[in-house]
Amino acid sequence: MSPSHPGSRRELLSIPKNTPANTAAPDRRTFLAATAASAATIRPRRANAAPANTQKPVNDVKPTFELSELSIGTLQERMQTGQESARSLVDKYLNRVAELDPHLGSIIELNPEASAIARLRDEERRQGKSRGPLHGIPILIKDNIDTADRMKTTAGSLALMDTPAPTSDAFVVQRLRTAGAVLLGKTNLSEWANIRSNRSTSGWSGRGGQTNNPYVLDRNPCGSSSGSGAAVAASLCAVAIGTETDGSVLCPSSACGIVGIKPTVGLVGRTGIIPISHSQDTAGPMARTVRDAAILLSVMAGVDPEDPATSAAQGHLHPDYTTFLDEDGLDGVRIGVARNFFGYHDGVDQVMDNALDILRHRGATLVDTDHLAATEKASAAETTVFQYELKHGMAAYLARLGAKSSMKTLQDLIQFNEEHKDREMPYFGQDFFLQSQEKGGLTEFEYVEARAKCLRLTRTEGIDAGLAQDQLTCFIAPTISLPCPTDLVNGDHWLSGSTRPAAIAGYPSISVPAGCVHGLPVGLSFFASAWSEPKLLKLAYAFEQASALRQPPRFLPTLKLDG
Repeated sequence: MSPSHPGSRRELLSIPKNTPANTAAPDRRTFLAATAASAATIRPRRANAAPANTQKPVNDVKPTFELSELSIGTLQERMQTGQESARSLVDKYLNRVAELDPHLGSIIELNPEASAIARLRDEERRQGKSRGPLHGIPILIKDNIDTADRMKTTAGSLALMDTPAPTSDAFVVQRLRTAGAVLLGKTNLSEWANIRSNRSTSGWSGRGGQTNNPYVLDRNPCGSSSGSGAAVAASLCAVAIGTETDGSVLCPSSACGIVGIKPTVGLVGRTGIIPISHSQDTAGPMARTVRDAAILLSVMAGVDPEDPATSAAQGHLHPDYTTFLDEDGLDGVRIGVARNFFGYHDGVDQVMDNALDILRHRGATLVDTDHLAATEKASAAETTVFQYELKHGMAAYLARLGAKSSMKTLQDLIQFNEEHKDREMPYFGQDFFLQSQEKGGLTEFEYVEARAKCLRLTRTEGIDAGLAQDQLTCFIAPTISLPCPTDLVNGDHWLSGSTRPAAIAGYPSISVPAGCVHGLPVGLSFFASAWSEPKLLKLAYAFEQASALRQPPRFLPTLKLDG
């Protein structure tokens, strides 16, 4: 969950618009067991890591890294020519993690089997076998996604540290392994995907501490996929997986200057992902380029036998989403400019004005629209939906952990937090957990009414109506306001965000870097109706290629403004 919507239970600051701001198979298991001891390892972040927002000086970080900003395609070329191997890529990324992540806090645990898996992929390549574009590519996944290996799945909470390891990989992890990806580790996150409290700080977890923004370290990376966003931006991996209920892929992608895709709910199976809301949850790619995000989406998408939502994806799946990438994809399209998300910060508006000029220059017709203004009225209903679905979904997930787990219900988590409040709740509480615990079943009128209101305001009277009435291909808006300073005392304080309409509707959205203000990244979001990933990728890619506005992070300790 992003901090910029009611799903994080913090409403945006009440600032009037235009007000100046202060600105495997058994052989795999056998091989891994035999080789794990020789694998390159780096000490993971301690389970009881101090939650204090400490950071080391950055002057000891090497200014260059030979894998910085390299795409999946370039990494594959280097492996095919023998310049690199999957094992050498893993070693280099691990060394960079050891050097840089003490400043970022983006990785919660490293995979002790990563080097062994890489060696398996290298042997396959030597035999002339390739599993596809992700073969041998090191990736990171968010720590709310199950892996049946030596890593834990905790959602950043100490409550799950002693639970048995999952007996099976999450659906999306199965697909990644089949595609030949190397799981490098798991990323830190806003604990419980930012659903525990109304006053949380994005990127903080009891297990992992605070994740910092790689552009300016005392700024927030947004969340809840904070570590995934920061790690991708800092080139600690090739690509990463995040999850989103409302903003948790898009917001950190914008704040960390990368590309993020929030797919249509049902395009990517969710079995084995710690839930918030079955109505809105989805996993999504996070990458430095639209092409790399499309490659990752091609692997992630698929029908999950244990996730009924994915049955609707039949007929909408594509084996290779990169086929939709077109540099001329903006020519002749009509795009709705969702003006209700503008006017919160002069600098962000200037970045957006530049982006609009680029879109016009590349052939797009822009139509100012207020069709989505009413979607903000769904805020309270969305919160109600989350309160009901969290309790139900969490119980179902915890049941998968088996009889040996002491955590079986949301109430068990609440009790654990109370008993360990010194480590789990030093800065903010668990008010949303408590509110959810008081709710009943999913047949109650309050829930049914709230869900119907959400769909009416965001689909029937929102996105679908606007697209049809103005004959639009998609909507665009600034993804989120500028990264705010990390504040463990007061929690997050973001000025604005546009993730809510598509998130509540269950529709897809893509955030692409659109520029910077004072060195802080700004993302532009493209969103439309269900299963519109192909056309959104086409538009996002065309904008990316025409603008080339992404800037690598500089790891500044703080933001120094002239004057």
